[in-house]
Amino acid sequence: MRLEAHVRGSIEEALERMGVPAPHEVPVERPQRSEHGDLTSRIAFPLARSVRRSPQELARQLAEQLDGETPFSEVSAVDGFLNFRMAPIPLGEVVRGVIIDGESYGSSDEGAGRPLQIEFVSSNPTGPLTVGHGRQAALGDVLAELLAQRGWHVTREYYMNDEGHQIVMLARSLWARYRQALGDAVPVPEDGYQGDYLAALGEELAQQWGDRYPTWTTEAEGEIRVFAVERMMAVIREDLQAMGVAFDVWTREGDLHRRGLVAETLEALADRGAVYEREGARWLEATAHGLSRDPVLIKSDGTPTYIMVDIAYHMDKFRRGFERVIDVQGADHVDTQRQVKLGLKLLDVPDTFLDYCIHQFVTLKGAEGVQRMSTRAGRFLRLSDLVEELGRDVFRYFMVMRKPSSHLNFDYALAKDTSMENPVYYIQYAHTRVASVLREAQRTGELPASLVEVDLSPLTDEAERALILELDRFPEVLASAAHGYAPHLVCEYLEDLAGLFHPYYSRVRVLGQGAATPARLALLASVGLVLRRGLTVLGLSTPEEM
Repeated sequence: MRLEAHVRGSIEEALERMGVPAPHEVPVERPQRSEHGDLTSRIAFPLARSVRRSPQELARQLAEQLDGETPFSEVSAVDGFLNFRMAPIPLGEVVRGVIIDGESYGSSDEGAGRPLQIEFVSSNPTGPLTVGHGRQAALGDVLAELLAQRGWHVTREYYMNDEGHQIVMLARSLWARYRQALGDAVPVPEDGYQGDYLAALGEELAQQWGDRYPTWTTEAEGEIRVFAVERMMAVIREDLQAMGVAFDVWTREGDLHRRGLVAETLEALADRGAVYEREGARWLEATAHGLSRDPVLIKSDGTPTYIMVDIAYHMDKFRRGFERVIDVQGADHVDTQRQVKLGLKLLDVPDTFLDYCIHQFVTLKGAEGVQRMSTRAGRFLRLSDLVEELGRDVFRYFMVMRKPSSHLNFDYALAKDTSMENPVYYIQYAHTRVASVLREAQRTGELPASLVEVDLSPLTDEAERALILELDRFPEVLASAAHGYAPHLVCEYLEDLAGLFHPYYSRVRVLGQGAATPARLALLASVGLVLRRGLTVLGLSTPEEM
């Protein structure tokens, strides 16, 4: 049982003895200042009026009821708040509980194995992934793991937009590079893709094909499109692999068209009176449902828009049986998100089916200042190059260490730093220190056969109390990070835990301390386990030596 549960149960029992009905949820939280105790409750405030007492008077009476109970060493009433300091026994049980739960500590069966899909990255196959794509890749991958920790059966999916104008321009740009490789002065289209990555592919086609396509024809477009998309997707897969990101499903836009899903979805919307024609195009009746404008579904030339295809794609997800779908997208997609959700609602899909994790963009700061990236213009730093330069652990951590809705200033100098100033090494070094002590305890014969059975009452140092209280918080952090689409909370937690551990490790002797040694080894083992759990959730390695 976690410490909050101890406190909550004791308050409910005290209220029952006093004849005061307990509310549905008894508030218990951690105070901002340690002098206010280990845990605090503002229960007296919502109940004061109904019992006709001031919050402070009710809190004082509750403190009298609870004073001396086994879980607490002290209960006090201060300004209407009920403050608790925990006794050694429940604190020791936190450590014991971490060791017993092991690698499942902090996880939950909340999702009960129900199917949930997360779609992320889904970059158009027009070039390698950039640093900006890296934030979405890391966010989506960690979020998928967080939800798996909550008991959901998670599917990671990548959507490939292999149709439309941008793919035609990719093929046209590659054809120009192909002709250039053969010595022709053919310019890349002004609105094409200027990047040097296509020059290498153009050389490859020149060697394979020779002068097969001297002019731009329908046949040339068809063959070059297939080649370009396949090669770009191979490059994207390499970039993702460098990050340690793997997808379960890859869906192509072209398949949606070939299966007739786009036309079928349009017809279903029309049957519900949600589509009208104007200026030769077909529009979604959105303003009638509170949106700011009506989006085009089918352009006047008969081609479907992104909105139309995305509604069809999400209908496909719904039919595949997912109970929830989360799309990780940039902040520039907010309008289209509302339109897609409206389209699904008009097709009787529950509002709870689709949700979005929205993130802001990345600015890379290095010695040269701010670097901006553009795939089309070819001015970008390829994601896999930066991963290779910094290492997978550092890159992933820096991409999720800030709140998704905040702009991410990627501090290249700090990321390159291999000292403990770098938060990744600061956390991992705490893990290696734990591993080192446990190895030494094993060598000297001081490591108990079962840490679960040791007497934990010697854990009375204030630094030990702080570590235990932090360990107890881990399940709450995982839940908040999953529910709030907020992987950064795990980063902040790990830095806090490491920040408590390093001074403790430097000040307190563990081995050769008699009865205190087994208890402290159990505490260190639980700290190491929680550090390992957090790092693993983030997709980072857990070194035992550095």
